[in-house]
Amino acid sequence: MKSLVGFALLLGAAVGVNGQVASHNPTGNAKQPPASSASAFQVSDKPVARVNGAVLTDRDLLREMLEIFPYARQHNGFPKAQEASIRAGALQMIIFEELVYQEALRRKLVVPPQQMKESEVEFQKQFHSAEEYRQYLNTEMGGSEQNIREKIKRSLLIEQVLKTDVENRSVVTLAEAKAYYDKNADKFRVPESFSFQTISIIPPQNPNAEQKSEGLKRANEALKQAEATHSFQDFGLLAEKISEDDYRVNMGEHKNVERDKLPPQVVKALLGMKPGQVSDLIRVEQAYTIVRLTSHTPAGKRSFEEVKGPLRGELQKQKYEKLRVDLDRRLRANAKVELL
Repeated sequence: MKSLVGFALLLGAAVGVNGQVASHNPTGNAKQPPASSASAFQVSDKPVARVNGAVLTDRDLLREMLEIFPYARQHNGFPKAQEASIRAGALQMIIFEELVYQEALRRKLVVPPQQMKESEVEFQKQFHSAEEYRQYLNTEMGGSEQNIREKIKRSLLIEQVLKTDVENRSVVTLAEAKAYYDKNADKFRVPESFSFQTISIIPPQNPNAEQKSEGLKRANEALKQAEATHSFQDFGLLAEKISEDDYRVNMGEHKNVERDKLPPQVVKALLGMKPGQVSDLIRVEQAYTIVRLTSHTPAGKRSFEEVKGPLRGELQKQKYEKLRVDLDRRLRANAKVELL
């Protein structure tokens, strides 16, 4: 489900000459490549559904499919394995939009003139140039700015219904979030974990005695250099320079690794350290590893203060979607919807 802001400018994908969809999409805020870089998405205004007599076309359907999977513009099409599900989801969404629009008309909702004026200005800003806007006007709207105004008005009416029936009712208060937090305590428990950096010296597989000796020598040299570091940055730069494990490309950093996912000898070393300290050499199979502790998080439960922001957001998204589905169900109950 797109945002309410998106609905305000929901006019569909820009379609160029001969029914080809241009890569510029005037309904979004992000700037897209100019129409000259368009690739072929053919539409013929073929009916795909009828909602209480109102006909929805393949142009409406493609617009929504591109909303769901905008990368199709870059790849000249939709992934074959996903195209059917994208199409099915888009079809249900354009039917839902039409039902919401018809509900707005039934309620005799109106769009204030100032809001209309501001939305028209915002819509034109989505185009790269006046020429691009005129191309859209001529190919999509039959050269009629009145048609554009009608489309904008339709989107704003849809927005009004969604705002009153879904968005405003989906607000989750702090008290509601706290009640959920208290009732679902296990969801906020965190295992013991460590954040640390590593420098590893890794001898070849099945090393001979000489290779083992050389590996240990290099490891001890690395340890001396590691012990001379004084910060995350110092240790990280050294890791990038001399470490032989995959984490060297990220300054040797390991973030929030759970205790039970670490070798016992590494856990033992980390438990005896304070943040900022560097370990002795730790033998892990054939490798020699040096760790620098960044932080140690004991097992416990995240506080409500820590989680209240993300929790409210997640609960609100769930509530919004449930209300939207309920609205869709109510509107379909007495509607005649035909797939063509």
